[in-house]
Amino acid sequence: MGDHFEIRDQDALGRIGELTVPRAGVTVETPALMPVINPHVRTIEPSRMQSAFGAEILITNSYVFYGSDDYREEALERGLHDVLEFDGVIVTDSGSFQLAEYGEIDVTTPEILEFQRDIGSDVGTPVDVPTPPDVDRERAEDELATTQDRLAVAEGVDTGEMLVNAPVQGSTYPDLRESAGRHADATDLDVFPVGAVVPLMNDYRYGDVVDVVAGAKRGLGRDAPVHLFGAGHPMMFALAVAMGCDLFDSAAYALYARDDRYLTVRGTEQLDDLDYFPCSCPVCADHTPAELRELGDREREELLAEHNLHVTFREMRTVKQALRAGNLLELVETRARAHPAMLDGYRALLDHADLLEREDSASKGAFFYLSGESARRPEVVRHHDRLDRLALSPGDEVLLTEGGPSDRYDESWNVRAPFGPFPRDLSETYPLTAEVPDRMDAEGYRAAAEGVARLAAANPETEFTLAHRGWPEAALAAVPERVDVVDLSG
Repeated sequence: MGDHFEIRDQDALGRIGELTVPRAGVTVETPALMPVINPHVRTIEPSRMQSAFGAEILITNSYVFYGSDDYREEALERGLHDVLEFDGVIVTDSGSFQLAEYGEIDVTTPEILEFQRDIGSDVGTPVDVPTPPDVDRERAEDELATTQDRLAVAEGVDTGEMLVNAPVQGSTYPDLRESAGRHADATDLDVFPVGAVVPLMNDYRYGDVVDVVAGAKRGLGRDAPVHLFGAGHPMMFALAVAMGCDLFDSAAYALYARDDRYLTVRGTEQLDDLDYFPCSCPVCADHTPAELRELGDREREELLAEHNLHVTFREMRTVKQALRAGNLLELVETRARAHPAMLDGYRALLDHADLLEREDSASKGAFFYLSGESARRPEVVRHHDRLDRLALSPGDEVLLTEGGPSDRYDESWNVRAPFGPFPRDLSETYPLTAEVPDRMDAEGYRAAAEGVARLAAANPETEFTLAHRGWPEAALAAVPERVDVVDLSG
């Protein structure tokens, strides 16, 4: 793997990083959005992508240029940056999309990589096999083996300073994604797209997307830059960044505009259904929905595409600020309430708490408990793991209390949902300074009770009393019988 990526900040598995692109002579800050440019249909000119939206990087399909009489010679003669009038970083796909859609293409990995090099691409892609979701395992394994053979071929192609993608395939088998990630990471290739997830996103299977990405992340090294292919809807960004994805390509801004669809971070609206624009971008500030509907098809499509791109870039900035501030998971949780499928995705993310806990920062600004899912966050998992290692004196009597300390006991510890017990001298340390609701839910109490159980299990010869304020019986069922339980609220 090339040494082109450096992590600057981290929260959950998300990171703000710097991807150095030698051929372009620039460094791109990630997470980064790559608008997709169709050379045949430029809804928004690439030069405006840079000046009006701040795009540092975009992606186009080299196979469209390769197979086009109109564009092939022009791209070879003038170079891709001149043809597209864009002096930022240009990433090119290889034709794998056409392979997935139509079943065949007439180009090999060496041919398409050399073509990408010759037209001036900054990051090129070999011809991998994008295996769709839910195929039988034998097919997934066979096609993954083909992809890996092509990665080996790609390593032998003279690509000059062009970075090269190493796509991670494996269908909906997380173990295949993990082995594919490990194999890709062992190559000398540079960027790692998680491929063939668009069908999952189209079907709102966000939980499966998370499981696929988690599999790939388990195989890839920590400093491997990850591109989530086809994840261009802004409602996905917070979740995908929290999973450790760094690059996103968006064709949605243009494709949706063509069908009069209006993007928001909560989902997609039909222009015909809107009386008001819930946005203050230049398009929405200058037009009402009724005014936009009265425009001609081309002008309406261009303005909708501009709005879609504005909201997409704005959400990426929102995600980056949350990451920098250390409250990315709070943003993910907020976004998850926009759609049941997003909530599935967030819950799937928390199913990988071990992976999150391994990378998540141990100290941040604040922990906000927002729902029962907060009880499964990596901070709670980490605190419970530490309870297993805290040794108390055999024979001591220890009070675990939501009230004040008592001289009747050898030690008095605080206990608080969702974390459970902790020594009083840790009360002002993260995450035990958490902001939690007065009306705690059952999941929070259950997590606290599990913390009590873990401390008791780690100290079998210590006597414990739990003094709580009205914890539900269902949560208290997790507390071992040998712990004396007192309800302070009665």
